[in-house]
Amino acid sequence: MGWLTDWITDWLRGLLVSGIMGNFSGLFTDVNNQVKEVATQVGTSPAAWNAGVFALIKQISETVVLPVAGIVLTFVMCYELIGMIIEKNNLHDLDTWIFFKWFFKTFITVLSLSNTFNIVLGVFDLAQSVVNDAAGVIGSTAGIPSSILADLETKLQSMDLGPLLGLWLQSFVVRLTAVALNIVIFVIVYGRMIEIYLLTSLAPIPFATMGNREIGHMGQNYFKSLLAVAFQGFLILICIAIYAVLVKSISTAGTADIIGAVWRVMGYTVLLCFTLFKTGTLSKSIFGAH
Repeated sequence: MGWLTDWITDWLRGLLVSGIMGNFSGLFTDVNNQVKEVATQVGTSPAAWNAGVFALIKQISETVVLPVAGIVLTFVMCYELIGMIIEKNNLHDLDTWIFFKWFFKTFITVLSLSNTFNIVLGVFDLAQSVVNDAAGVIGSTAGIPSSILADLETKLQSMDLGPLLGLWLQSFVVRLTAVALNIVIFVIVYGRMIEIYLLTSLAPIPFATMGNREIGHMGQNYFKSLLAVAFQGFLILICIAIYAVLVKSISTAGTADIIGAVWRVMGYTVLLCFTLFKTGTLSKSIFGAH
């Protein structure tokens, strides 16, 4: 009966080792794929991300929002002209030069309003260039080498069934957490792009207020929000890269270290989810948007 017990033990050990290796290899593959996928998504301009949605947003903005922006522009520039006239001693000291100044400000505002989409796309092209440059640097250092899995399998083969079973359960939980992380990253990355489209659709209205100091804070804050959302992609990429490097540094020097590594990966995963949700707030804080 001893040979049967040994055979069952070896079979169970092989089964558990294969399960643990599958969980870890899937986790490491997800980490590498996440860095590549996020770098691609956050480095894509709104026009290239989904041409159909962008065309719809552009058409709505130009046919529905732009006429409203024209009305807002008319009100703002009339208010600006009245303010410039009464600013000089309540009409007692009227300088004709203010009319040239008003025409120039109106011309600049109308010009920016008619090129709203070009300005918005220029902001995202700038952010896309920064993200793509950063992705080139991060991609070479964030990959997890396959040698870690080979060392891990060697350690697992020498473990007893009890610790192997506990380690399999823990690695399975971590693997599920990684799947949940993929969903979180999907929601944040795609939600950011939807937010970009929403901001772009209403762009003409805040641009129409830029010609007046008192009302122009609407346009200034919009531009800050635009920069914040554009460069949020850079912060997302940094978070993913930090996560990949942290997971890459896990130690598999012994049995205790293997178990500890599982929980460190889970801690890193929870930390990544928290930091990803904070990227939007942090980016707005950096650019002073509210």
